[in-house]
Amino acid sequence: MKSPFVICGATGNVGSKVAGALLAAGEPVRGIARERVRLGPLAARGAEPFPGDIGDAKFLSKAFTGARAVFVMLPTSFNVSDMREYQDRLGESLVSALSDARVPRVVTLSSVGAHLSRGTGPILGLHGLETKIDTLTATAAMHLRPGYFMENHLFSLPVLRERGINGSPIRPDAQIPMVATKDIADVAARLLRDETFTGRAVRYLLGPRDLTMSEATRILGQAIGRPDLKYVQFSEEEARKAMTGMGMSESAVDAMLEMDRGFNEGTIRSTRERNAESTTPTTLEEFAKTVFAHAYRAAA
Repeated sequence: MKSPFVICGATGNVGSKVAGALLAAGEPVRGIARERVRLGPLAARGAEPFPGDIGDAKFLSKAFTGARAVFVMLPTSFNVSDMREYQDRLGESLVSALSDARVPRVVTLSSVGAHLSRGTGPILGLHGLETKIDTLTATAAMHLRPGYFMENHLFSLPVLRERGINGSPIRPDAQIPMVATKDIADVAARLLRDETFTGRAVRYLLGPRDLTMSEATRILGQAIGRPDLKYVQFSEEEARKAMTGMGMSESAVDAMLEMDRGFNEGTIRSTRERNAESTTPTTLEEFAKTVFAHAYRAAA
């Protein structure tokens, strides 16, 4: 029996797709998530459910034992009192378990901007995770640095429905690489199965092209029959009030606003020119028609 691939965040936006791609290829998968019930759909497809807390290094060491390769990520929590402490704690747990279980290869879900040691909000935790993993001399590591998730546009649905606009604190003309999570998952699944990569490497995943929020809003609007949909840059004060009203902690709000400033200032970006390896296939037009429009109709 082949050793399994272990997927952290196996019920999340990217992890679930990584697990699904591996199962579709006939590979054994061990899926980690906090709640067993949410692992049910993957278990029904043949995955081994492994519920638990990735902040528990002892649990993770057991989950990682015997793995052919592991997909790691930092889950997002917007209600923690100290986001940096939370991210650092989970990163330490992941790295301790990778070391204890002597995992041969790891693929990390990181982000553009992870090369920076300050000024990036929640991406700073991924900088720390990459740095910690790179100390594991016995583990080959590939850090994936995708751009802005196209799925992030789904968070705009409430304001679109309520106010008839799209908006965020990001400048309307800031050029941002936008990538579909299914493309990230496809690359991650291929890399997990690739037993030839060694050492440490970074791979950017940047979508087909950079887009501004104004351009993205036009594309999303056309897909839902709202070609006149406008993008509005909210002030940080407006955004802070809205995020706090959603139950986000002060620490999480501060981090998200810091990240938005990084996009506005152009510091959160790829350190390499776009090339064939970093260009992924799904366009925002395709995403808007197949995912965003469906979610918009479902929210009616």
